Amino acid sequence: MKGYTSDTIRNVVLVGHGGCGKTTLLEAALLATGVINRLGRVEDGNTVSDYDKMEIEKGYSISTSVVPVEYNKYKINFIDTPGYFDFIGEVYSAMRAVEAAVIMVDASSGIQVGTEKAWKTCKEHGIPTFFLINKIDKENVEVDKVIDDLKSKFGTSVVQLSEKDSLTEAIAESDEELLEKFFNGEAFTEEEVNRGLASGIAAGNIIPVMTCCALDGRGIKEFLDTMIKLVPIAKDDAEYKGVDEKDNEIVRKCDPNAPVSAFVFKTIADPFVGKISLIKVTSGKMSTGELYNTRTEKPEKIGNLFFLRGKTHLEADLAVAGDIVAAPKLQFTQTGDTLCEKANYIKYPGVFYPEPSLYMAVEPKEKGDDEKISAGLNKLMEEDPSFVLERNTETHQTLIGGQGEIQIGISIAKLKDKFGVGVELVDQKIPYRETIKGSSDVQGKHKKQSGGAGQYGDVHIRFSPSLQEDFEFSEELFGGSVPKNYVPAVEKGLRESMEKGPLAGYPVVNIKAVFYDGSYHDVDSNEMAFKIAASLAFKKGIVEAKPILLEPVMHVEILVPDEYMGDIMGDMNKRRGKILGMEPQQGGDQKVLAEAPMAEMFKYAITLRSMTQARGSFTMKFERYEEVPAHLAEKIIADHKSEEE
Repeated sequence: MKGYTSDTIRNVVLVGHGGCGKTTLLEAALLATGVINRLGRVEDGNTVSDYDKMEIEKGYSISTSVVPVEYNKYKINFIDTPGYFDFIGEVYSAMRAVEAAVIMVDASSGIQVGTEKAWKTCKEHGIPTFFLINKIDKENVEVDKVIDDLKSKFGTSVVQLSEKDSLTEAIAESDEELLEKFFNGEAFTEEEVNRGLASGIAAGNIIPVMTCCALDGRGIKEFLDTMIKLVPIAKDDAEYKGVDEKDNEIVRKCDPNAPVSAFVFKTIADPFVGKISLIKVTSGKMSTGELYNTRTEKPEKIGNLFFLRGKTHLEADLAVAGDIVAAPKLQFTQTGDTLCEKANYIKYPGVFYPEPSLYMAVEPKEKGDDEKISAGLNKLMEEDPSFVLERNTETHQTLIGGQGEIQIGISIAKLKDKFGVGVELVDQKIPYRETIKGSSDVQGKHKKQSGGAGQYGDVHIRFSPSLQEDFEFSEELFGGSVPKNYVPAVEKGLRESMEKGPLAGYPVVNIKAVFYDGSYHDVDSNEMAFKIAASLAFKKGIVEAKPILLEPVMHVEILVPDEYMGDIMGDMNKRRGKILGMEPQQGGDQKVLAEAPMAEMFKYAITLRSMTQARGSFTMKFERYEEVPAHLAEKIIADHKSEEE
């Protein structure tokens, strides 16, 4: 796979709803170009693109794979992305390595949720876009209706390459010179058509629609011709924005003669080779040797390079600007890192990943597996940075977060498969709090006499609610009832007691304590005795001051198409939630602002997806603590007591 120059390389990402035929399209392209001699089938687990054991088992793409197709002295680097929404992180990272996107549409299904999501992602990334309608061989397929639907859904910029009139108009609008010619009724030359098409596509004003049948090869070569002719050439169009050491913006052209710089857009944890970094060469020529990692600020040794085609490694001496190459076993490098010459520093922005919308806690199936689990999960995070691992110091749970239950399930299966360790998924524990609504005035007395020195501490403390979340402590001792040097011990005894409240063992907050009286013994009193006396006073005082349980309340922002508003609001009420307001968004979506208890929101990602056919999304952050309704508090307290018994 040698001899390609920056102007003979095209980089294209395939996106679309799960099952629209992205992986099969690449099989058809490899068959048409003589790389394989028969079409692999996703169902049979023998495709070039879906080679991972888990993908073969599941029958769908889980992670991004690169499949270069060599055709007519050009190389098209196709990046095949998963269609399932849980793996949107894979799509985001692939977008950073390409100059165009092809949204595939299943002719028999028409526009699906995944089509809409792919379109939205392309718009967010400002990437030139093509539609490819696949499976035109299926019975009762009306291709013209699918094309009309695409036009009405995504705008007049959607044009068929075979539609002369609308195409001529779109081309004219891409260039002032051509527009004048169009109004004068002059015909365009072939060169003008191609130029106008290319600039209209690059600007996002023309979205070509093509058709094919990956299974019988119809339209495949025409599709490849179109990619070569109309996908923007990185060398001509791409300018990569980054920053220098002082964070000043700099721009690097995709020029093979410029200093070398490259961006790592994907990491693969290969069971045989180890870590493989997928790299887009943004400028210069990349070869083996040493490059500088601008995030870690360390030199990175590049031992060898190869081009990936699915799982096949094709040796590479170097990769030119605009190409995609793989490097194994990079020591410090992760997804989102920039590699460059230290003397010609540039740092590109990292990959943006959406926040996890579903968290689950994991527990080892076998004791003593904690370290293995942690190491395995960290490796999986390297491979998929949209998968998150957190340790909750309060509940002592290990939490994993992702876009949905499929992603979390796959991660757990990979943990077992690749790292030989099994875990159970359990619900998160809720970090409740305890406080008081009333006041109390109590005595805490610790007296112990058992041969030798005794222990004596006696305190009188008033407890009341405080507006400060932290503990409010003061003393009002008079007449030397207790020497002042015992006051810190009393405060310490109270602070330690606050870690576990009397109701259900949760931390106590918003408490004011006034140490106002007590007594001591010249010989038997000491700091420990007063600390114990304070803790006795605390237990008694909190119970007498109307203790209550508090729960975390979350601020939720939900983005949904207008037609689901009724369902969303009804469901929020069932979750003890409050709707705070609505903000209309572009494209007919609504943003719903709400508050709801954390306890009711753990599996919301799953419910929202099924309620809105995966069109809805949400973000959630902690807002404040509020009192738990009495009937629910009773159950939480009872559960705590039964756990202790």
